Amino acid sequence: MDLKTFTSAVMEIAEERGIPQEKVIEVIEVALASAYKKEYGKKKQKFEAELDPKSGKVKFWQVKQVVSEDMVLSEKELEKLKEKKEESPKEQEKIRFNPERHIMIEDARKIAPKIKAGEELKIPVKTKQDFGRIAAQTAKQVILQKIKEVEREEILKEYKEKEGEIVSGICQRVEQKVVFFDIGKTSGILQKSEQIPGEFYKPGQRLKLFVLKVEETAKGPVIFLSRSYPKLVSKLFELEVPEISSGQVEIKSIAREPGSRSKIAVTATEKGIDPIGSMVGQKGTRIWAVINELGGEKIDVIEWSEKAEKYISNALSPAKVLEVKILPKNKAQAVVPDDQLSLAIGKDGQNVRLAAKLTGWKIDVRSLSQVEEKTEEGEPKKEEVKEKPKTKNSKS
Repeated sequence: MDLKTFTSAVMEIAEERGIPQEKVIEVIEVALASAYKKEYGKKKQKFEAELDPKSGKVKFWQVKQVVSEDMVLSEKELEKLKEKKEESPKEQEKIRFNPERHIMIEDARKIAPKIKAGEELKIPVKTKQDFGRIAAQTAKQVILQKIKEVEREEILKEYKEKEGEIVSGICQRVEQKVVFFDIGKTSGILQKSEQIPGEFYKPGQRLKLFVLKVEETAKGPVIFLSRSYPKLVSKLFELEVPEISSGQVEIKSIAREPGSRSKIAVTATEKGIDPIGSMVGQKGTRIWAVINELGGEKIDVIEWSEKAEKYISNALSPAKVLEVKILPKNKAQAVVPDDQLSLAIGKDGQNVRLAAKLTGWKIDVRSLSQVEEKTEEGEPKKEEVKEKPKTKNSKS
């Protein structure tokens, strides 16, 4: 195998895995420099390689750091260090000169007149005639390993940028507590806690998933997905409602009980825009697209308001609210007609619970008759109102 053929094969592998060409060349050059040092170099020497992927030709340089007298430990200082156990701060800043790694500035300027102390000098070295075969054998495993590392880095970078976004995934494997999804260049995991209660998954099924977080592990990046996270609903609406992308409609808040019901508060940023109509779409096409993606989960879209009373009243939709009273300690009392009480509270208290999550207020729902009854009980009856008894000291 010659370097040209080998490079071409590695490029194909990298292209299949979506790794940038520059990264691949960089990896091959590092591996070739390492192979050159192993075959022909000495300990402490440093080499760099430059590969022409089209011709397969490679050039090598030995790299040395350019140093001046004040950067290097003198012989006297070295002798003192042998007697000492610890170096002083000044001595720690200086280097121990090694001709394999360093070159004095006077000598370096004979090769590169404008070079400065602290910079690196590249000294060309001859490429051996049999290096192509040896390098290919020596560097093969190193390069393939490096390609895997670069692939991991690229996946980590790509999906880190996708945190908080939606991806499309195909169900690969279903286990007792985890479902694995193919999300493109890698797999993502959907844990039990992030699944929609009652939702079933089968291999080959395509779903939209929320990228919850990405973690780097020894085995590579792990992408954690979610189907129950509240923002999945708002992100699905972003895909369906152009007015959200354009900024004409803004999602202010969302409350969700996955698989059952969600409430979403929206407002228009421009006059003449109906925020609820935009979310629902013509004949309900937009909202039904989201409902279907969530397996039939009910969604209430309500209008957000700066006024707490109006916002709370809207949040208790579909129930009609007669009055909202703002109470101390972030509490509110909502008064509804008697026939609307069960609707306002909802099954197992779900409607009022979601309204409280959505608005951030503790909501106490009361029927009109309950409020009137309490008011009557709180007022003293006329026959009970008596004149205060006179004390002994009082005058008649």
